[in-house]
Amino acid sequence: MSVLSRPYFHDEQAAFDFVEAIIWPTGPVCPHCGCTGRISTITPNAAKRVRFGLKRCGDCKGQFTVRMGTIFEESKLPMTKWLQAIFLMTASKKGVSSHQLHRTLEVTYKTAWFLSHRIREAMRSGELAPFGEGGGMVEADGTFIGVEPGEPITRGANHKMKVLSLVDRTTGEKRSFVLDFVSAKAIGEIVSANLSREAILMTDEARHYVKIGEQFAGQGHTNHAAGEYVSRFNPLVHTNTVEGSFSIVKRGTRGVCQHCYKKHLHRYLAEFDFRYSYRVALGVDDSQRAIRALQGVVGKRLTYRRPDGGGASPA
Repeated sequence: MSVLSRPYFHDEQAAFDFVEAIIWPTGPVCPHCGCTGRISTITPNAAKRVRFGLKRCGDCKGQFTVRMGTIFEESKLPMTKWLQAIFLMTASKKGVSSHQLHRTLEVTYKTAWFLSHRIREAMRSGELAPFGEGGGMVEADGTFIGVEPGEPITRGANHKMKVLSLVDRTTGEKRSFVLDFVSAKAIGEIVSANLSREAILMTDEARHYVKIGEQFAGQGHTNHAAGEYVSRFNPLVHTNTVEGSFSIVKRGTRGVCQHCYKKHLHRYLAEFDFRYSYRVALGVDDSQRAIRALQGVVGKRLTYRRPDGGGASPA
């Protein structure tokens, strides 16, 4: 048997049952009035256009499905295909292109592109717990990806999009941020907001980290310019963990997601951070990772085009 042989990848009712068990672990909740009792299930009927998963609240008389208030809302795509897409994106180490989803799921490219961005939005944890609690070590480093919009291509990295990533060595979690400019102020604000004051910060020799490290319990750095990647005095002083994670991002953005606009880069980074933070080395297999993504679908509806410019439109 294959993982993809599971009923919820092929049977629409089984797919709704699977999603409901994850989003409503203690039973259905009416999105209209918040009622958790007196909720009945309406039997699907294609002739009467009764949808799978349709429920009725006995208190407010409203009808709803588990799709409401999630990334699935108002989607005409079957839940089975949503689950297939989520599994493919969470199980593929370097990601899956929208063109591949378009071919595999037999949907239009536009649908596949929007589908993938909705799933990336679900992967954005929004976690605020600081890294390095209890004196843990946190690595910080930056990298460059793609091309900055409107910037002429020149020598060096000024024309590239700037990214800062943090990795907590204790938990294995990773967070990445898109930067407009590489400066001590911009980096300092991110590091200060995401690290506990008990943390020990690990960086390279870049000058903007010098003052930043003073606010934490300790700081270690290596001199990459001199060919030092692990401290001669303390083997724990290095940034090899976060740099290793960059290699996966680079392979994915160059070989899979080949055209990434800066306004969408935060979602692509969230996707790579998600898979890294819930990787096999931390005891999370592909199926568990897909479930973690499903747990993040609530309250993250993304529209294709919004008046405020916050939608997922590629234009």
